[in-house]
Amino acid sequence: MPAAAGLPWWATYFDERYLLEFEPLFEETINRAQVTRLMELLELPDGARILDCPCGQGRHAHLLAEAGYDVTGVDYSMPLLRVAKERGTGTRLRYRKADMRALPERWTGRFDAVLNLFTSFGFFDDATDDARVIQQFARVLAPGGTLIWFGGSRDGVVSRWVGRDCWTTEDGSTIAHERSFDPRTGQITIQTTWRGPTGSGQRMHRIRLYTATRLAELCADAGLDVVAVYDGLNDRPLRRTSAEMMLVARKPLLTRKRTRN
Repeated sequence: MPAAAGLPWWATYFDERYLLEFEPLFEETINRAQVTRLMELLELPDGARILDCPCGQGRHAHLLAEAGYDVTGVDYSMPLLRVAKERGTGTRLRYRKADMRALPERWTGRFDAVLNLFTSFGFFDDATDDARVIQQFARVLAPGGTLIWFGGSRDGVVSRWVGRDCWTTEDGSTIAHERSFDPRTGQITIQTTWRGPTGSGQRMHRIRLYTATRLAELCADAGLDVVAVYDGLNDRPLRRTSAEMMLVARKPLLTRKRTRN
């Protein structure tokens, strides 16, 4: 099932089929373990404002709101936002559709934390759009606010390369992934094939992988200081073979002035 004519893959990929494809990774115990780790790193008081972007089906946003934070979830996908809203909304949890390259201007300096989770970065064909996303995150953070980025680590993914794997979902569908990597662009292309009770088909998605070094550079360009990079959810430093990384960056309390040489 190719993307609609004229649209990039990410504009149509995140739908009910996506939820079925990655179903094993969306188990509630996994969600709660991830949110617990996020809370440990953030150390924010009750009522702190958090932006979950993109929020997908709300699996983290919902739990963070339950924990007492004031949460805004943003995503481009209306199918995923509908699922998120079905779990519930309220005075401390709201969702809206937006492009993370152009968040609302009125959000400038609004949030105590911005979360970018589950390899929700590197979708765009033009790498400068990724830099623009980091700049938007920095803009909407309050002084002293924290960005947490959680996704694949290019070094570790390549060193532990898995070209193909498959699994079966609860409804009996078989999902298979075929992966290829372009070292020039840093992009990994995943061809998905599925077969099950609702039929069969194929589709593709593509993600640009980053090293911690390059992410730190993007953060610095946006005025953020990287303070820690972890081996995924673990409380240990990132290693060369880490397939996932969690990067923590902070916005200075005072705006730095650039000086000329």
